[in-house]
Parts: sequence; C-alpha cells; structure tokens
Amino acid sequence: MTVTPTWLGVIAHLHIAARAFLPMRSMEAIELVAGKGIVGDRYMLGIEQGFYSEKPEPGRQITLFEEEALDCIRRDYGIEMTPEEHRRNVTTRGVPLNHLVGRQFRLGECLLEATRLSVPCRHIEAILEKPVFAPMIHRSGLNCRILRGGTVRVGDPIRPA
Repeated sequence: MTVTPTWLGVIAHLHIAARAFLPMRSMEAIELVAGKGIVGDRYMLGIEQGFYSEKPEPGRQITLFEEEALDCIRRDYGIEMTPEEHRRNVTTRGVPLNHLVGRQFRLGECLLEATRLSVPCRHIEAILEKPVFAPMIHRSGLNCRILRGGTVRVGDPIRPA
C-alpha cells in the first residue's frame, strides 16, 4: 500500500549570508544550483565561507526551518526569534520538516532531497546573544541537497515530490 502525503506548505521567508558571522539578508528570491548550493550563500560548495566550512557537507546545500518552531520557542521558552535569527535559508509554513529526512520534495520549481535534521550549535547563541541552544533541539530545521536547481521565491509552494 502506497501512502501519499497530503501536506502542502509555502515559503514564508528566504535568507542568505555571504560569510560566517554576517547577518542573514532577507531575499524575495534565491537561485539554487544543483549539487552546489545557493548563489551568494556562505555554504555554496566551492566557495565556502561559513562557520562550518572546514567540514564541507554535500547534504547542507540549503537549510530549512519551520515558522511554527518560532511560535513554539516563543510559547515554551519566552524567547523571541525572527526568521533571520535561526540562520537557515528557507523559513517554511505548513511543512513537517522532521518527517522528510531521506525523502525528496519540491521547493517551488526545484527538487530537494532531505539529508538530515539540522542540529543547533552554541555558535548561534554567541551571534544572537540569546539562550536558544536548548529550545532549538529537535526543532532546528532540515539540511538538504539540491537535485534540480532554479529560482525560488517567497510564496512559492512546498510539496511532496
């Protein structure tokens, strides 16, 4: 019996940063390059300038974070976090990210494969000067490979492949 996922999400926010420690820049659209990453982002393979660039990882070409997790962190811990503060590239709405590991899905016109759950690090606390490490455990987003690139925009759909 084949089970067809019934969720449909949307891109709520897009962000990139050219180098580690720089603030994330809000974007209306970003260009994804298959097998490489996001044009202009610190983790694009071949030009890595991120905090973890000494540990290149093909499965970290783009990162996603649930907008709903921001609500949970506010509710459960009283910590306000904005979409650029979680330091992931795509903020989603209506997407069960933790359930997508090992699966392919569409981000706008692009095709991604979820490689692993993202894990928080103490580095984010140093940048934000907020105690977000513990609140982000198990809700820190999703790392993905880009299988088919293209342009994605705020408001584009996110759906099963």
